[in-house]
Amino acid sequence: MSYPDDKVVDPKAVGRVSDIDDDKHAYSQDDGSSIVEGSEGVTQHELDTLRHVADRLPYAAWLVAVVEFAERWSYYATTNIYNNYIRAPLPRGSIDGSVAAASRASGVAGALGRVYKRPSLSGQWFNTFWVYITPWVGGIIADTMWGRYKTIMVFSFVCLIGHVILVGSASPSSLAHPDTAMGLLILSITIMGLGAGAIKANVSPMIAEQYTGKLRKETLPSGEVVIKSPAVTIQGIYLWFYAAINFGSCGAISASFLARDHGYWTAFLVPTCIFMIVPLVLLVGKNQYVVTPPRGSILLETLRVITLALGPVWSINPVATIRGIRGPDFWKPAKPSSYPDGQRPAKITWDDEFVGEVARTLNACSVFLFFPFFWLCYSQIDGNLGTMAAAMTLNGTPNDLIQNLNPIAIIVMIPIFDYFIYPFLRRKGINFSPIKRIYAGFLVAGLAMVYAAIVQKYLFDMSPCHDLNPSECVNADGDPNPAPLNVWIISGPYILVGMAEIFASITSLEYAFTKAPQRMKSVVMAFSQFQNALSSALNFALTAVNVEPKFTWLFGSFAVTAWVVGTIFFFTFRDLDRRELELNAIGAGEREGFKGESIQRARAQV
Repeated sequence: MSYPDDKVVDPKAVGRVSDIDDDKHAYSQDDGSSIVEGSEGVTQHELDTLRHVADRLPYAAWLVAVVEFAERWSYYATTNIYNNYIRAPLPRGSIDGSVAAASRASGVAGALGRVYKRPSLSGQWFNTFWVYITPWVGGIIADTMWGRYKTIMVFSFVCLIGHVILVGSASPSSLAHPDTAMGLLILSITIMGLGAGAIKANVSPMIAEQYTGKLRKETLPSGEVVIKSPAVTIQGIYLWFYAAINFGSCGAISASFLARDHGYWTAFLVPTCIFMIVPLVLLVGKNQYVVTPPRGSILLETLRVITLALGPVWSINPVATIRGIRGPDFWKPAKPSSYPDGQRPAKITWDDEFVGEVARTLNACSVFLFFPFFWLCYSQIDGNLGTMAAAMTLNGTPNDLIQNLNPIAIIVMIPIFDYFIYPFLRRKGINFSPIKRIYAGFLVAGLAMVYAAIVQKYLFDMSPCHDLNPSECVNADGDPNPAPLNVWIISGPYILVGMAEIFASITSLEYAFTKAPQRMKSVVMAFSQFQNALSSALNFALTAVNVEPKFTWLFGSFAVTAWVVGTIFFFTFRDLDRRELELNAIGAGEREGFKGESIQRARAQV
């Protein structure tokens, strides 16, 4: 898709994004002496030659990170033990899902024993699908009605109600009636998913909008002049935001032991208490947060921009329509500057920059459409790898504890990437831009699936039950009969998927924030996260082959898919990758804003 441009295109700029006016943005200047739009006196030459470094993260951003930490702790400490809670039956003599002390070396906590009887009720898949659809609710409400702060606050109480129901569903009296417990579980997942999804769509853009710095030069104590780059700062913000997510997800470590030793109602009660931190921190920092006020018509205006641009090129001949969309003047009819004074259509309430933002957003959304295949690989750590672990020698380790290696690996690797790897690449002049990082994520995710396939092959060979559901293998006494493979062998895929997330998932958050219009960031973030729901839907479709005897072929197929799709992704979006700085410049400088108001950031008024 082309970008709007009503200027004459310099032949040297062929292939460059066309929604940036050549007389407004510095990128078109050959001598590099003009000031970069939206910067504090930085020239194009300085932007191209000086080292880019991150600015300091504001205090308010850390407060938002604490909110995310608490919300993710409560989320993962419940969802990470769903697999055993639903799949495994109550241990012998247990009324709450806990394992007797004498059996903890190899025993597995459980409650409902449902997964093989009714696969369609898999709590993991339903929960993932639901929690990544509901961001649309939070995103639309925030961008058009309440703003991000109020939306997060309101839905935090919705989520809290779901947690309370979940605790009740796991009480001994409830587990005595499995159908009732299952019904309450589904109800709690539905309510919690609504709350968590609405929060998810808003907390991601809210943390980045706390940074309001501009592109500027700074001299370090060493005498080196560097560029304090908003783009690098946003990258760093999302690295540490993701660290907060994974610090929170480590709460599942305690949940696994609590479920095994004290039962599921206790394991669900602790994250419920942790979640209460969310509204508390929001209240404490209410006068500190930088917020973007909602605009009720923002989605309608976006649709109008697209329809105005499509009008002149629409044809019953799809080839002609596609050719028109790719034309250099495609967005021109939607730009206010295209009309003489007094002849601008009344429906045009935006400025030229907003048209560029819409064009940029559509391209960003096309980037996100490749992510369901990435999340297919990630989804294996939520269920199938845990099932593999249950078939191995545990030596007292709860099988659902192993998946916490994923967040631990991420927590360890993020400082290494932020302080060493990424700065080293920038010093060497290597532009490891978003599209390249996402491609690297696909490659590493595929490698993780290859590792899993190999381990599963050895597991089939060494399990007493071979390929007949080794996770359910029992001896004559009915006790688990695992394969003589140490459970920690399965750690490799968790670590590799964690690295893939640093490359791809974190970058997708950054990409959604930097490419969305200021007043529509929650909706675009929701679209980005919706790809997880599509991935979950693919998992539903693969139910027939997503069974333990076929894990080896399943993992191998996911590996090939990740590599092939990732390669197609890279070659499809190489052009966007080359234009990263130009795309980020849209809307960064002075602008007219929407009719009747100016775009500005204000302190929250609560």
